Amino acid sequence: MSWPELPARAGYLALRNGRHRNALSLAVLRNLRDQLHAYNTSPADGQVRILPPFKPKILEELKVAERDRGSAASDKYGWLVDSQKWKEHRHGLPNVVVLRSEGPVFSSGHDLKELRTLSHDEVKETFALCAEVMSLIRRSPAPVVGVIQGLATAAGAQLALTTDLPVTCASTQFRLPGASIGLPCTSPATAVSRRLGGAFTYRMLALAELHRADQLPGGAVELVSDEASLEKRVAEIVSQLASNSAGQPQALGKWAYWTQLGLNGRESGGDGYEDAVSWAGNVMALHAKADDAKEGISSFFEKRPPSWKT
Repeated sequence: MSWPELPARAGYLALRNGRHRNALSLAVLRNLRDQLHAYNTSPADGQVRILPPFKPKILEELKVAERDRGSAASDKYGWLVDSQKWKEHRHGLPNVVVLRSEGPVFSSGHDLKELRTLSHDEVKETFALCAEVMSLIRRSPAPVVGVIQGLATAAGAQLALTTDLPVTCASTQFRLPGASIGLPCTSPATAVSRRLGGAFTYRMLALAELHRADQLPGGAVELVSDEASLEKRVAEIVSQLASNSAGQPQALGKWAYWTQLGLNGRESGGDGYEDAVSWAGNVMALHAKADDAKEGISSFFEKRPPSWKT
């Protein structure tokens, strides 16, 4: 595949099914899962280490991991709060992952021809594996940049909008077409609704209409004008994450962002802002103890580039 060479500490997550509109067949999903596992398998102990579940109470375990280096919490989550453990468990692994495919279609979603031939157990495996791949992307410690070079439809739209930083041309089309064949895109709508909002996504789900990227709710996907601009912008994002940003703070920051977003005030009342800002303050206090935070603050006052630990 003729993609630009990536800088050190960056890696491609390749969707390799161009002959079949990059459909998410069972084999393709297994391959995506394997690539994501490889990018998150600790060279120290062989375990797949991804971000914790997005649950606020896990912050207490992270505090214990930072404070008590020999604790069970430290063994489990120390790599997320301790720069030495991060380097141990993520040595040689990327700080940014770039999802790409080739051709006029980014991904056409599930392979319908294949689904017709699979047993019921294989169909269940296909959808379970798809959910696992999406979860691995969401909980990837390294931010995932989505390069959406063409049509993203059904589970392909889900894949595109599950990435942390999707970028595409304004003319790129998105669609949830399942209702037109009697199989509404219920699973793809989970990611799409969280990125585009409930009302807009339901129209996509019910009407199965195409929407250009520049018709999507503002800010959901970063827009550029053409393919040359797409490559330039992706290179800028990757360079920023791979070369100018520390890996461990990015990982903890990603976990904290999605966790606080789920604090909606259901238990304490209001819209959840007071809960979120209080909880996030505790995360920042934890952040501030990290080696990279100390280095970043020192470099700011000393007017020099930071020398990141992770």
